[in-house]
Amino acid sequence: MRFLDGMKLRTRLMLAVFLLVAGAIAPLSILVKRSSEDALREQIHATLQAEAEGLRELVEAALTEREGNARSWAEDSIVRGALLFDTFDKSDAVLASLKKRHASFAGLVLFSEDGRALSASTPALLASFAGREQEVRQTTWFRGALENRLDDQSLAQVDPFFQKRVLPFAVPVISPISDSRIGILLAAYDWGHVGTEVAEALARARERGQQSFALEVLSAEGTPLFDSRQDGAPRVANALRFEAVDGRTEVDVGDGWRFVATVSPKEAYTALNRGALIAGSLTAAALVLSMLGSWWLARSVTRPITTLSEVVGSIVREGDLTQQVEVPSRRDEVGELAAAFSQMMSHLRESTTSLQQGTRVLGQTVAELTSAAAQQERNLSRQAAALQETQSTAQEIKQTSLMAAERSQEVLGVTARARDVGSAGEATVSASLQGFEQLREQVGRMAGSITALEERTRQIGGITQSVKDLADQSNMLALNAAIEAVRSGEHGKGFGVVAREIRSLADQSISSTARVREILDDVQRAIRDTSLLSEEGQRRTEVGLTQVRASGESLRELAGIIQDNASAAQQIATAVSQQNAGVAQIFTAVTDLSRMMEETLQGMKGTQQTTQALREVAQRMEVAAGTYRV
Repeated sequence: MRFLDGMKLRTRLMLAVFLLVAGAIAPLSILVKRSSEDALREQIHATLQAEAEGLRELVEAALTEREGNARSWAEDSIVRGALLFDTFDKSDAVLASLKKRHASFAGLVLFSEDGRALSASTPALLASFAGREQEVRQTTWFRGALENRLDDQSLAQVDPFFQKRVLPFAVPVISPISDSRIGILLAAYDWGHVGTEVAEALARARERGQQSFALEVLSAEGTPLFDSRQDGAPRVANALRFEAVDGRTEVDVGDGWRFVATVSPKEAYTALNRGALIAGSLTAAALVLSMLGSWWLARSVTRPITTLSEVVGSIVREGDLTQQVEVPSRRDEVGELAAAFSQMMSHLRESTTSLQQGTRVLGQTVAELTSAAAQQERNLSRQAAALQETQSTAQEIKQTSLMAAERSQEVLGVTARARDVGSAGEATVSASLQGFEQLREQVGRMAGSITALEERTRQIGGITQSVKDLADQSNMLALNAAIEAVRSGEHGKGFGVVAREIRSLADQSISSTARVREILDDVQRAIRDTSLLSEEGQRRTEVGLTQVRASGESLRELAGIIQDNASAAQQIATAVSQQNAGVAQIFTAVTDLSRMMEETLQGMKGTQQTTQALREVAQRMEVAAGTYRV
C-alpha cells in the first residue's frame, strides 16, 4: 500500500469511499443480477413451457371436441336412417348443415362398410370419392374405423381426396335396431385450422418481441404434423425448445403427440438482456453517483484542510502571522480543527509578539551592559596603567631608599672616622674638614633625595587617590551591573555573579588604597622629619665648617660637633631605614594592587565574553523572533 502514500488526502478519500461503495454495490448487483436472471430465465422457460402445454391443451381440446362431434353426428337419426332406408338426400342436407356450422371441418362423408361413398356435405366431395372404393378401403382411417379406433397416420401427408392435410375422424355408425355397424362416418378436420387455433399464442409471442416463436406438433414417432412457421422459413439454430406430451391415460387420436414451442435464445432472453443492461446501467450510474458523492465528500472534508495547509505553507514561506484563518460554520471535526488552528495562530502571534518585545529589551540590556563593560574596561585599563606607573615609582622610591640607607651607613662610617680623627688631634683637622665637606655634600645630596622622595610620595598619594576614585567608580558600576542583572532575570544571573566579583575587587581596591594612603602619610611624616633633620644637619655642618675655618675651635668642640653629627647621622639612618621599610610596604601593596587589578581585568574579560555570549543569544532570539511578522 505504499503507492497510497504519494496520493493526496482527497484522492485517498475518494478512492476509499468509491471502493467501499463499489465493494457494497458490486456484490449486491451481481447477486441481484444473477438471481433476477435466474428468476427471469425460469419465468421465460415457464412461459415457453406453458405455451407448449397450452398448445397441447388447445389441440387436445380441439381434437376431443371434434371427436365428440363426429361420434355424436354418427348417432344422428337422420344419418342412421339414411343408411337404413337409403334417404341420402336428407343425410346430405344434415351433413351440409353440419359443415356449415363447423367450418373447421373440410367435409363430412358417409360410407358404407365396403367403402362406397353414400352421402357428403357437398356434391363435389361426394364425386371425388365416386369409384374409389378400393382406395378408401386401403386408407388407415377406414381400417381404423372398422376396428372402432381413430387414426392419425394419414395426417402426415396431403389427403388425396380432400387435397389438403386433414385429420380424419372416422367413426362407425351403429344401427339403433340391431346395435351393429351399418356404415362409416368420416368427419375430416381441416388440419390447417390449427394455425387459427394457435394464432392467439403466436400473437402473444409477437407482443413479447419473439418474432421467431413457433409451435410444432409431432407424432409419437417424431413425424411433423404441424409447424406455425411459414413454408420455406428457416429454422433458428440452437433454438430454445420446450415440449409437452399428450399422455396415454385416455385413448384419443393424439396419444403420444409432442407439442413443441421453440424460440430464438436472443429473442427469448431479450428481457433478460434488457434487465442485465438496465442492471449494468444502474450499477454504472450508482458507481458514477458514488464517485461524485465520494468526490463531494472528499472535497467537503479536505477543502478546509487544504485551506489550512495553504495558510501554514504561506506562514512557513513568508513568516507572516498576520494572516487570518477562516473558521467554517460546520460543527464537525474539520470545523473543530480549523477553530483550534485559529486559536493556535492567535496564541502564536501573542507568543511571537512577546518574544520580539523580550528580544528587543534583551538586546537593549545587552547593549547597555556591553557599553558599561567597555567603560569599566577602559577605567580598569587606566587604573592598571596608573598602578603600573605607581609600581614603577615605588620601585624607584625603593631604590632611592636603598641608596639613602647606603649613604646613611656611609655617613655613620664617616662620623666614626671623624670621631677618631677628632680624638687624634688637630693633625687631622684638615682631614676632618675634608670629611665635613664630604658630609656637607652628602647631606646635600641626601636632602635632594629626601626632597625627591617627598615629591614621589606626593605623586604616589595622588595616584592612590586616583586608584581610590577608580575603585569607587568600579563599585558604582558593579552596583549598576547588579541592578541590571536583577532586571534581566534568569539571563542576568551570570552577569550578576561577575558584578559581585567586580564589586568585591573594587572594595578590596578601596581598602588597599586606604592602607597605602596611611602608609604614604607615615612615609611623608618620616620624610618631613628626615628633611628637617637633614636641613638641621646641613645647617650645623655649615656652622661647624664656618667655625673650623674661622676660629679653629678646639678639638673638643669639634668632637662634640662630630658627636652631634654622628647622632644626626644615626637619626638619618634610622629615618632612612624606616623610609625603606615603608617604601617596601608601599611597593608590596602596589604589587598586590596590580595583581588584583590584573585579576579584575581577567574577570572583566570574562564579563565581556559573557556579554558577547548574551549578545549572540539575543541576536539569535531576535532572528528567530523576526522570522514571523505580527
